[in-house]
Amino acid sequence: MVERDGPEKRRRLSRPLVLAAAVALVDREGLAALTMRRLATDLGVEPMAIYRYTAGKEALVDGLVEALFAEVNDRLRTSAEESRSDRRTESADLPWRMELRRIARAFASVVHAHPEILPVVATRPLSVPVARRPAPLLQLTEHILAVLGRAGFDDATALTIYRTFVAWNLGCLLVDKRQVVDNPDEPDLMLRLGLHRLPAAEYPRLRALVPQLAEYDDEQELIAGLDCLLSGMPEPPLDSFYGGSAP
Repeated sequence: MVERDGPEKRRRLSRPLVLAAAVALVDREGLAALTMRRLATDLGVEPMAIYRYTAGKEALVDGLVEALFAEVNDRLRTSAEESRSDRRTESADLPWRMELRRIARAFASVVHAHPEILPVVATRPLSVPVARRPAPLLQLTEHILAVLGRAGFDDATALTIYRTFVAWNLGCLLVDKRQVVDNPDEPDLMLRLGLHRLPAAEYPRLRALVPQLAEYDDEQELIAGLDCLLSGMPEPPLDSFYGGSAP
């Protein structure tokens, strides 16, 4: 029997705990399973107890975005040593590019842990003004803009790079999520992907890409595409984010 919310249980509830339970529920059963009543059951409380921490179902869905970006920021804060190692092995890169690559990897890693939340992340923030977006998302945005500003980009160029960076990361991960294998137990790659149903005379190039489609390396594709995009950006007049000569 599920224990309902006595005084001790209510004291243990918090917004991070409620959002973590919501994320876990969506991870297990998908977004359609997320209701205030179901979440309350998972937490062992009455539904009304949750309204202290979120106004309702819509606010709870927005909370999924908040929780995901909070996890991204936590991952970035704990990966400083990894970042220093990357700089030793990729010393030819400019620091702002290395930092954007680090952010992209952290974001992709969190999205892969919570794939059912990605469509929400791609759409919900666009439905509200910038100032009303979740604080962890705004904090990450501010960090990216700071990276570009300290590298020496003017405001207009920094915003262009930021928008390009966000669009590529979301788009690449959404495409990856939408790739559906027809028969995962089929050893033949053509049959596994279901491309045998496409006439060879009409779709020769698509069928020729079967090995690449079957062995898709999402992180490699993400970073390779990001590097291609960033290589087309203008070089900053200075690069002081990691201790350069600028004041």
